[in-house]
Amino acid sequence: MIPIFFATFAPKFKYIFNMAIIKTVEGKTPQWGKNCFIAENAVLTGDCILGDDCSIWYSAVLRSDVDAIRCGNRVNVQDCACIHQTGTMPCILEDDVSVGHGAIVHGATVRKGALIGMNATVLDKADIGEGAIIAAGAVVTHGTKVPAHEIWAGIPAKKVKACAPGQAEEFAKHYSGYIKDWYLKED
Repeated sequence: MIPIFFATFAPKFKYIFNMAIIKTVEGKTPQWGKNCFIAENAVLTGDCILGDDCSIWYSAVLRSDVDAIRCGNRVNVQDCACIHQTGTMPCILEDDVSVGHGAIVHGATVRKGALIGMNATVLDKADIGEGAIIAAGAVVTHGTKVPAHEIWAGIPAKKVKACAPGQAEEFAKHYSGYIKDWYLKED
């Protein structure tokens, strides 16, 4: 029989870090507008600019080291999502865009009110139209143009159907509730 030893200890700190990682890269420091929530373990680097009322959730990464990231107003990037760009293409998220948990948007443009579903991947030079919905787990390949108000799914992503009238607006209203006043209060 092998003896098992248990070590016990009391942590000295409630939090190791109690702030997001905001890193300057090549002289460019991330900036954000009014009423933004940036989670304590989110990462923003380089030439990254957020509009007003944005929310960047836990473990999300907006890494702008070789080109720009631009987020409009009321953009939410949910837990574990990654926003990056290429040396030839910035990443642009227009107003009211929602990027779901674990999604990746890489060197693409996502137009106003579009929804990128959980664990979806949007690759370089893709252009996601206004109010479009990319389903959870979908992969939008390099250079794909998704028209406005369409739902795309699959690997590679293809059109499933048109959005129902008002569907994109309903999603935008739902995700506008992601940022609440109590998130912005400091303890």
